[in-house]
Amino acid sequence: MATLSSIHSRSYSNSNSLFSSSSSSINGQQSQRLTLISKKFLTAAAKDSLKSQNNAYPDVILMQDGAVASPVNPVKNENSFVKLKDSLLSSVTSSDEIKEEIGFDCNNEDESTVSITVVGASGDLAKKKIFPALFALYYEGFLPKHFTVFGYARSKMTDAELRNMVSRTLTCRIDKRENCEEKMDEFLKRCFYHSGQYDSPEHFAELDKHLKIHEGGRVSNRLFYLSIPPNIFVDAVKCASSSASSGKGWTRVIVEKPFGQCSDSSAALTKSLKLYLEEDQIFRIDHYLGKELVENLSVLRFSNLIFEPLWSRQYIRNVQLIFSEDFGTEGRGGYFDNYGIIRDIMQNHLLQILALFAMETPVSLDAEDIRNEKVKVLRSMRPLRLEDVFIGQYKSHTKGGVSYPGYTDDKTVPKDSLTPTFAAAALFIDNARWDGVPFLMKAGKALHNKMAEIRVQFRHVPGNLYNRNFGTDLDQATNELVIRVQPDEAIYLKINNKVPGLGMRLDRSNLNLHYAARYCKEIPCAYERLLLDAIEGERRLFIRSDELDAAWSLFTPVLRELEEKKIIPEYYPYGSRGPVGAHYLAARYNVRWGDLCVEQ
Repeated sequence: MATLSSIHSRSYSNSNSLFSSSSSSINGQQSQRLTLISKKFLTAAAKDSLKSQNNAYPDVILMQDGAVASPVNPVKNENSFVKLKDSLLSSVTSSDEIKEEIGFDCNNEDESTVSITVVGASGDLAKKKIFPALFALYYEGFLPKHFTVFGYARSKMTDAELRNMVSRTLTCRIDKRENCEEKMDEFLKRCFYHSGQYDSPEHFAELDKHLKIHEGGRVSNRLFYLSIPPNIFVDAVKCASSSASSGKGWTRVIVEKPFGQCSDSSAALTKSLKLYLEEDQIFRIDHYLGKELVENLSVLRFSNLIFEPLWSRQYIRNVQLIFSEDFGTEGRGGYFDNYGIIRDIMQNHLLQILALFAMETPVSLDAEDIRNEKVKVLRSMRPLRLEDVFIGQYKSHTKGGVSYPGYTDDKTVPKDSLTPTFAAAALFIDNARWDGVPFLMKAGKALHNKMAEIRVQFRHVPGNLYNRNFGTDLDQATNELVIRVQPDEAIYLKINNKVPGLGMRLDRSNLNLHYAARYCKEIPCAYERLLLDAIEGERRLFIRSDELDAAWSLFTPVLRELEEKKIIPEYYPYGSRGPVGAHYLAARYNVRWGDLCVEQ
C-alpha cells in the first residue's frame, strides 16, 4: 500500500475520531474530564465543546494545538488548575472506568492489536469455514491477546444476529470440550458486525471508525478476508485501502480463488490489486496448501534419506494427482458453469501440489526461497495440448431406487452446457530431474467416492527374480507411495512381501502411517493454518503473482481451444468411477490409475 501509505498516516493522525464516535455514550461532564485528562488526543470537536464551557472554568486557556496553558498570573492559575484537576479526578473512580466507557487507554500506544474483517460475512464460506477457523485458533490460544473480528456485508444485521449465526457453526477440539461453552462466549464477545456496500468508501470509513474504537489506541494491524465474488475484489480492496487501512501497523488482504479465468483476466486482476496494495500485502489463498499432508510433503522428502535419492526420473515411473467428490454442483451450478473443473480444481489445487512435490531443494524454508523453486517448476512445464486432456460431464442416474440429477438438470445451468465436471490431463516437466515422467491429473464431481491423494508409482525392478510369481501383470509388483490428503489422512508404501507359509507366495503389503492411529490430536482445518500464517506474515503457502502467471500460461491455451472448438465431453453416470476415456489417456503413457485398483 506504498502509494497510499502517507495518505493513510495523515488520515489516521488528523481524523482522531475516537472521542467523537464515542461521545454519544458520554455525558457533558464526563467529556470535560476526559478532555483534560487525555489532552494529547483532543479533537477539534472536543476543543469547541470545552471553549463553550469556559465560563465554568475561567482559569483554563485552550491553545490551538489542544494544550492547556496558564493565564497572566501563573501561580494563581496553577492553583486553579490543580483544584480543577483534583475536582475532575475525584469523580472518576479509576482509569478502568474510562477504558470501559470508550475502549481507549493512553498507555496502549506501545501495544498492538489485530482486527480481522471478514468481507462477505453472510456467505457460506464465511459461516462454514472462516469463522469456525478463527474460533479454533482462539480456542487453541494462537490469536493475539488483543484482537477483534468484524463481519462486513450488505445484509442488514446486528451484532447479536451475527453472533447467533456464527455460534451455529462453531465446534471445539475433542480433547478440550470441558470449557467449550466458556470459550465460545468469550470469542463471540469479540465478534461485531457492520453493514455496508463493497464499493462504498463511506461505508468502509464508518467501519474504520468502529475498528478504531475497539483497537483502543493500540498499534492497529488489520487483516481483510475477501469472501466475495471475484468481480468485486478490486472495488472492496480500493475502498479498504483508501478508507479502512491501518495508519501505524500492517494491512493485509486475503483473496479467495478464483484468480481470473485465463492469463489475461488473471493479469488484469493482479494489475488492479497492485494499484492499491503492494505484492507482500496480497495473500492469495488456496486452502489445499494448508492441508496437513500437503504441508508434510517437503518434510517427507527433504528430511528422510530414503526418499530424496529416489525423487527423480531414474526411479519414478509416473506421478498421479487425484481429486474426486461424491456430490455434484447442487446449489453452485450457475457459478461452476463459468469455470468448470479444470479452472476450479486442476489449475490451482492440483497444480500447486505438483509444484511442491516436484520442486528442487530450496535454499532455506523462507517463504520466498520456497516460492522461487515452485515458480521454476511451473516455468519448466510444457503448455497443455488438447490431445493430452480428456473431459467428461455427469448425467442423471438411478441407483438403489434413488434418482440423482445430471449436471444440466440444474436450473441454473444452460441445457446445452459443455462445461466439464470431470477432466484428466497429462503434464510434463522438461528439466533434468523429471524429463519424460508423466504427471497425470484427474479431477471430477459426482463420482463414487470423495478423496484427494498423490500416488507415486516407481519403476519395475530390473531383472526381478520373482517376476514369474506375479505373472504377466508387472504392475502388481510395482512399489507405490500413496499420500492420502483427505479423508482419513495417511501415508503408506506398497511393498512386495512373502506370505507366511511353506510355499513361495508373494503379496502386496502396506507400510502404513495412518494419522488417526498414530496421532490422537485432531488435525486442524486448512483455513486455520492459512489464517494464522496471514496474521503472522508467513507467505510460503500463499501464491505469488509470477507463480500465478506461470500456472495460467500452462492451461489457458487448451482452455481456449476446448471452448472455441466446442469439444463435447463424455457423459458418465452420477456416482460412477468416471468416463472410460480417462483410462485411454493414461494407457497412452503406459499408466494405470492407482485409485481404481482393487487394493487400496
